[in-house]
Amino acid sequence: MIDLYYWPTPNGWKISIMLEETGLPYKLVPVNIGRGEQFKPEFLAISPNNRMPAIVDHEPLGGGEPVSVFESGAILVYLAEKTEKLLPKDVRGRFEVLQWVMWQMGGLGPMAGQAHHFRHYAPEKIQYGVDRYTNEVNRLYGVMNKRLADRDYLAGDLSIADFAAFPWVVPFENQGQKLEDFPHLKRWFEALKARPSVERGLAVGAELRQQPNMDEEAKKILFGQKARS
Repeated sequence: MIDLYYWPTPNGWKISIMLEETGLPYKLVPVNIGRGEQFKPEFLAISPNNRMPAIVDHEPLGGGEPVSVFESGAILVYLAEKTEKLLPKDVRGRFEVLQWVMWQMGGLGPMAGQAHHFRHYAPEKIQYGVDRYTNEVNRLYGVMNKRLADRDYLAGDLSIADFAAFPWVVPFENQGQKLEDFPHLKRWFEALKARPSVERGLAVGAELRQQPNMDEEAKKILFGQKARS
């Protein structure tokens, strides 16, 4: 059994989708990031960066003590290796996938998150910030669109690279983007969205999003963090 420490955000969806796709049994452990639950000592013990998602695998390969993993990209690799799915074993195929996972972790996710922040949560509108990150997300969408012009998925076959990138395209409107501007990306997005495992993964914890989460106190918790001793 895998404990999934989770809140329904793009990074959380990566892992719920992966778990649904691979069929691994898991238990949902909600971490309300708008109420500061990511700072609880028991969560920090497995996710020292105080970010979700994180997992604890109580039945790791090879047996022994439970294995905890934080960072969504690392979790995707861990689950792929555990199940021997969605990550090729040959060196060329493996790194074809891994480079796109790293591309998402270092580029698409952070830039889309900043675009969302400056467009919707910044206390005052800073046009430079809005334009800077909206345009960068547009550029990154263009990278995906070009990549997908001659293949169905980012690394050729369906892989964890697709499950890393897809959730960050789900809120494309909040990032100021139009999928119609990216026909190959749009085709890829709609194909993934139609997969039953993706549909189930996106639905995990959907009721949690109905909670009044983004009040002023939540914004202070989410956007006002500094180093804590």
